[in-house]
Amino acid sequence: MEKMNQAFTKVKILVGMEVDEPQQALTEEDTYFVGSYMDDFNRQCTLSTKQRLYGFVTCLVAGITCTLLSMLVFFNPIKFGITFTFGNLLSLGSTAFLIGPKRQVSMMLDPARIYATAIYLASIIIALFCALYVHNKLLTLLAIILEFGALIWYSLSYIPFARSMVSKVMVACLDTEF
Repeated sequence: MEKMNQAFTKVKILVGMEVDEPQQALTEEDTYFVGSYMDDFNRQCTLSTKQRLYGFVTCLVAGITCTLLSMLVFFNPIKFGITFTFGNLLSLGSTAFLIGPKRQVSMMLDPARIYATAIYLASIIIALFCALYVHNKLLTLLAIILEFGALIWYSLSYIPFARSMVSKVMVACLDTEF
């Protein structure tokens, strides 16, 4: 029952409803950093609802366009890696227009998806590193495959029980015992 309550609370947070959560004790340094830096950043990023929607749609369309255009250069993994990664970053950044950068970062650092976030961001860095500095097509292609898998796993972290369902389906499909 506790998991259902947690899932329901996360859905409320995702759709923007207010949720009463107990505050965790923060150290003085954490309070200063979170309270000062992020609040100043959010005050500077005040946008109207219409502006937020325009920003979201613009970034999302640009991200999807970059991702789709990357398919044109699929056989050149270096160009593919750069455009595919840039498209992912634009698509990821588009949601910050809807929910705000502070909430976006706090949702990405939520204990339920911290590992998915870390793997996704690391795979983006690895893909760009392989494409821009190493110039190895095979490593870039492997990094893009890792990035795509991490993107799917990260996206599933926003859907309640999706990762556990996918894990169970994969185990059932790969099980060799009859």
